[in-house]
Amino acid sequence: MRVVLQRVKASSVAVEGAIAGRIGRGLNLLVGIAPTDTEAELDWMARKVLSLRIFPTEGQDRWDRSIADIQGELLVVSQFTLYGDCRKGRRPSFDGAAPPDRAEALFERFVLKLRQSGLKVETGRFGAAMQVAIDNDGPVTLLLEKEGSPS
Repeated sequence: MRVVLQRVKASSVAVEGAIAGRIGRGLNLLVGIAPTDTEAELDWMARKVLSLRIFPTEGQDRWDRSIADIQGELLVVSQFTLYGDCRKGRRPSFDGAAPPDRAEALFERFVLKLRQSGLKVETGRFGAAMQVAIDNDGPVTLLLEKEGSPS
């Protein structure tokens, strides 16, 4: 599982010209699911996202507060292209991404785990062409990765 996490002042996602999700201060998460991902990877990633201390206390520079601490908002967008492999040729291979049916089920489980925090969680639409607007704060952008073991 790969997540590109961005601290944002605001973010939104549109599908076919209509806003599907919009948040204020919080985190934009671009989420890629691997074929080996299981409930364990989802649990780890949800805990990491919710507890990562990347927000400063008001008036300070030190990052010592999590999204949960600030009661921020989350915009979660599925993005299989995080598993694009560009090492060979001129066209990316997406063999490292989970098949759509499996990826959608795991993505929805991940979103549910985040919603259990009580924070506002918005999403795009799985499998749709989406336009994501990100007002990156900092900028702060991190790559989180937790790979499942092949069966």
